[in-house]
Parts: sequence; structure tokens; C-alpha cells
Amino acid sequence: MSEPVQRRTLFGRAVVPCQARASRFHSSVAGMLSLCGAVSLLLLSATAPVQAATDGQTRYSIESAKAASNLLLDITEAGDRLVVAGDRGHILYSDDGGNSWAQAKVPTRQLLTAIDFVDDKHGWAVGHDALVLSTSDGGQSWQVQYEDREREAPLLDVWFEDTQHGIAVGAYGALIETIDGGQSWDDISDRLENEDGFHLNAIAHIEGSGLFVVGEMGGMFRSADMGETWEKVESPYQGSFFGVVGGSEPGVVIAFGLRGHLFRSADFGDSWEGIELRNGSGHALESGLADGSLLRDGRIAVVGHGGAVLTSDDQGRSFKLVNRPDRRSLSGVTSDSQGNLILVGQGGVRIASPSGADLAPKQ
Repeated sequence: MSEPVQRRTLFGRAVVPCQARASRFHSSVAGMLSLCGAVSLLLLSATAPVQAATDGQTRYSIESAKAASNLLLDITEAGDRLVVAGDRGHILYSDDGGNSWAQAKVPTRQLLTAIDFVDDKHGWAVGHDALVLSTSDGGQSWQVQYEDREREAPLLDVWFEDTQHGIAVGAYGALIETIDGGQSWDDISDRLENEDGFHLNAIAHIEGSGLFVVGEMGGMFRSADMGETWEKVESPYQGSFFGVVGGSEPGVVIAFGLRGHLFRSADFGDSWEGIELRNGSGHALESGLADGSLLRDGRIAVVGHGGAVLTSDDQGRSFKLVNRPDRRSLSGVTSDSQGNLILVGQGGVRIASPSGADLAPKQ
């Protein structure tokens, strides 16, 4: 039996034991049944809106006063604004550091897995059915740019270089690119040495080096020319990676995934060092790590299952671990102007101290 595969679900990412990968597609449910032998809660919730929309009418995300406390999978910055995306097509934005949130008008009820902005106006979000959404007003309203329901492969991450050039990655080796701001998208998966179609879980820009993609079964790929050509990287680990983030120093790559495994490279993936992760009691971290960010103050933060929050102030050479008391799984992180962490995942958005612990009560 091959190793467990993790992918974004209603709880950030869930492990499902994966059998042989021969049968791959047919329907959203059947595709995942053939992939992993089990149906996640994600698919049960994401299939109904697709069926309901086959009459040609646009189904907008439902406005909810509780949207900020529902499942959210990613968070990013649009200038001084914070923007989050997650379950049922919910996208929200905040102009006061995450203290209050407004819900955007979004033409889908699909689960949205990742979001990226290149400036304070232009952003993209991706999700199930290879869905790509775009905004040009800072995230207040969104339009569908691309969707491929026949492919039945969720997109799991997106990165844009500028308002024209972007790349999205996803399940079954999905790799698509636009050079016209998303008006058209091309399948460029044949540029990767990934004949088995292993999932591509994350993409990141690495300072002074290029692009880096990680995925299941230890998959690592890099591009020194912003996606024109790709090279397979010798991986330090054969388990799945779920996230990758670049440091502020050239060539620094932090890759992480299953069972608390985290690796650092200072040379764009030529060599790797495993980073030991222990809490204050000396216990090793064993929970999966889902996402990470280079924060405004130069620190690196990584979050994951069980409320795990890792922070590094030395470009990933070492990390401090905090396990939040609520133990809710986390799937995204950024920071505010005071250095406090803005966390998303199970239970929506929460503001934490710079270490990831709860903020001290206001006097």
C-alpha cells in the first residue's frame, strides 16, 4: 500500500488511505473514490452546488453573518486589506486588521482553496472543478475566469507574478498558466516530469531564484525562468509535501507536510536540512503542516493540524512551536502591522499573538 495522501477538505487537509491510482476520473465522488477509496466530507458538500448550477444560472455564495467563523482555507494581503477564502465560495475582506469582515459577492458555491493578490486591486482565487476567479476591485466582487468540470480536478494553489502572468497547481498533476491576466489558461503539465500525475499541492516564488512546486510522494519541482521550463528536484523525503514558502534571503526554501516534517534549503533545492520541531515540553511535532507565509517583518510562519503554529526569526534555521489550546486545524496565516498573526482554518478567522498564542485580554 502506498503512503496516505492528504488534500484540502473541510478540516484543512484530511488523510485518506490511497490505493492504486489506475482509475482516475468519472464524477467528483467517483473520482475520489477511485483515488483514495473513501469520500471526504469536502466532496459531499461540494458536489451539490455543481449539480444545482447545471441550469445555466449563476449561483452566488450565500451571504452569512457567520461566514467569518466557518471553514476558511487561505488568507492573503491586498495592500493593507486582508482577504480570505474558503467553504461554499465564501470570500471575505477586512480593512481593520481582521477585527471585522465584509463578505464579497462571489459567483460560486464551490470550496475555494487558495487566493493570491499582486497589488491592492488585482487578485485570483482557485478551487474545485479547476475553478479560477478574479477580482479587480480589491476583492469586493469576483468573476469566473476559468472552469473545467470535465477535468474534475480541484486547483489547490495559485501564484501570480504580475497582473498578466500566473500559474495554478492542483490534483492529478494539474498545472495551468495564463499570460493575459486569466483571459485564457493553458495546460502546461507536460513541462513537468510527473508522468503518474501526482497531486501538486503548492507553488511559491523563491527570492532571487524562481518558482518552486511541491506535491505528494515527495514531489518537488523548480523553475529558474518563471515557469517556462521545470526541473525535478531530488527530494529529502518521500512523504507528501503540502506547502512551500520562500524566505527573504535568496535561495531559501521551506517545504513541509506529513507528520510534522519540515525541510530547509538555502540553495533553491540543491541540498536540504531537516529541521527538528519540538514544543516547550520537548515533544516532537507529529501533526501535518498545511501552509506558510513570509510575514511583513521578515519572519516565517507555518501552520497545520491540531492548532500547530510555527514561527522562525532566522529564515527557517529554527522554529518555535505553539500548539493552540483549541486544537483546531489551521490552513493559512499572515500578520498584521503589529506583528500579530491572523490565522484561518477550522472555525474561521482568529487573531493571535506574534507567537501564535492567544492574545492577552485587553485591560
